[in-house]
Amino acid sequence: MEKMSEKKRFSIVARVKSVNHAFRGFIILLKTGHNFWTHIFFGFFAIYLGFILKISSIEWAIIVFTVGLVLIVESINTAIEIDIDLTSPNYHPYARDTKDVSAAAVALSVLVAGIIGLIIFLPKILVLLIK
Repeated sequence: MEKMSEKKRFSIVARVKSVNHAFRGFIILLKTGHNFWTHIFFGFFAIYLGFILKISSIEWAIIVFTVGLVLIVESINTAIEIDIDLTSPNYHPYARDTKDVSAAAVALSVLVAGIIGLIIFLPKILVLLIK
């Protein structure tokens, strides 16, 4: 059997560098992603409501997954926007389409999160209002 090349071998140093790159990306996202902060706010608001309304373990899992989904999609959208700005500094209709479709993915994830939030929180809020 052939020996694995040095590049393919497991390396703690490579893993640490990888984590550092991810951390750097997260910092860039926090510095440049204005919409990301909005999603974080509403994510914390959903978590706050979860504590106040004493949601179940399954509802917690759904909320955490949904908040994570929106943040992940917004992160991918930001990465796509950065890449398009680099590769298409001048206006191009395909660049615009790419950015718009990426933004639509975020909008869809937010719509789904909103519907899930209504399904989980609205009945509990209505019970409190009726009392």
